[in-house]
Amino acid sequence: MTKLVALGAAAALALGCGSAGGGTATGLRGYVKRGPVMPVCKVGVPCDEPARGVKLRFSRAGKLVATATTNNLGWYRVVLRAGSYGVSTNAQGSTIGPRSATVRRGRMTRRDFVIDTGIR
Repeated sequence: MTKLVALGAAAALALGCGSAGGGTATGLRGYVKRGPVMPVCKVGVPCDEPARGVKLRFSRAGKLVATATTNNLGWYRVVLRAGSYGVSTNAQGSTIGPRSATVRRGRMTRRDFVIDTGIR
């Protein structure tokens, strides 16, 4: 009987954990780099760099739903609902790839982006 009570208490505690303080955030996180950063890339010299202070725009059905700004190391994080989003940026004269991202329910999905500076 004591084992049954202990087992029941452990199960109740396990089921209750995680729901009291909220759950896992849903959205995207990742790294954004930009490049090329020089007209001629050289062997052994990085030709891209972290995209610092870039604003990423996430839209759904043509409507802006969230933004995220990269930090000094090029990392971002944004909370979004599950689904597919179009992605754009405020970086002038540049294109971002990929141009879309999918958020999976109940998790932070890693999605990295590359901003093509157009330098050739």
